Amino acid sequence: MDNTRILLSQSQLMNISINTLSYQQSIDRVMEWAKEKRKAYICFANVHMSVEAYRNQRYAQIINKANLVLPDGKPIAIVNSWLNKKSQERISGMDFLESLLSQSHPVRLFIYGSTEEVIEAFRNRVKNQHPHINIVGHICPPFRALTAEESEQDNANINAVNPDIVLVALGCPKQEKWMAKHTKDINAVLLGIGAALEVSSGRRKRAPLWMQQASLEWLFRLVQEPRRLFKRYLVTNTFFMYLLVKHYLLK
Repeated sequence: MDNTRILLSQSQLMNISINTLSYQQSIDRVMEWAKEKRKAYICFANVHMSVEAYRNQRYAQIINKANLVLPDGKPIAIVNSWLNKKSQERISGMDFLESLLSQSHPVRLFIYGSTEEVIEAFRNRVKNQHPHINIVGHICPPFRALTAEESEQDNANINAVNPDIVLVALGCPKQEKWMAKHTKDINAVLLGIGAALEVSSGRRKRAPLWMQQASLEWLFRLVQEPRRLFKRYLVTNTFFMYLLVKHYLLK
């Protein structure tokens, strides 16, 4: 792991370490690393990721090796504030992506994951609203394990167009595993943004602000995709609450 992370403030949530930065500090840090062409990867921790890491120690190790782990979910930010007795801002992947697009200087982006339709919609939006942002390429990998040769070719294709940041939209936990495996071979900062690309492209709606502030963004998404997200949100969220009680309230 890049030893940069050990110099940053962290808090422990179950078995993953989350950086305790302000929103602006996290943006500044990533942009600094992008400018330096540092090989790094950033995870955005939500309830789903926390529970997956609790159940899978190897996955927890992957998260803890990241250069930054930011509190994506509102519940994660609230628990962090409670544990540290200090206010912690939520740093969601969706908001983070919008901040990247709003940078005043040129940024070279590469997209790994998602679908051609989503990426085309995202390209059109960026071209119209953020012309100084340059999307230098994209890869939509197949829904299967890649061969070693395919992975090497993808890495070579990414490096060939010299991006500052690679937006990794493979979903949790696949994208974190991919970033950990390939960060040493890609000359850019890797951001695991999950579904943020779909929202930013306009192909998926985001919860209204009052639901975000009330920690109900998960409910908005559940209503949109009940079959796919029922287990993740209702079962996983319940288990997360159980873990909080077990680890912190019953001590």
